[in-house]
Amino acid sequence: MLICFFDIEGIVHKEFVPPGQMVNEKFCCDDLRQLRENIWCKHPDRWCNNSWALHHDNTPAHVYLIVLQFLAPMGMAVIPQPPYSLDHALCEFFLSPKMKLKLKGWCFDSIEEIQTKSQNMMKMLTQNDFKQCF
Repeated sequence: MLICFFDIEGIVHKEFVPPGQMVNEKFCCDDLRQLRENIWCKHPDRWCNNSWALHHDNTPAHVYLIVLQFLAPMGMAVIPQPPYSLDHALCEFFLSPKMKLKLKGWCFDSIEEIQTKSQNMMKMLTQNDFKQCF
């Protein structure tokens, strides 16, 4: 499984979930910590004036109380996704189809090969691709 955060300029943070790892509230909080660090490194201007927001879908791991408590004191602006709505699921309409199209027909011998090919595909996306997504 790939967890990916992106904005209008490109990918901000991505992480492959290790095989057998459950995406639970602890994993979610750790991933959000890494996201915050990447925003601080890649977009210091947005970090300083707090001009960014997190679109958080309503998967179970994202709505655990511990995750919401993690987000609250940091002042992370969170844009919730309306229940049962795909209108704002950018990964479902933008990133996933592009990746599926590029990976279609390939045979892989290992998870590492899948991850490498996926990362190479994501590197090929241009800033214009991300602009069109939004």
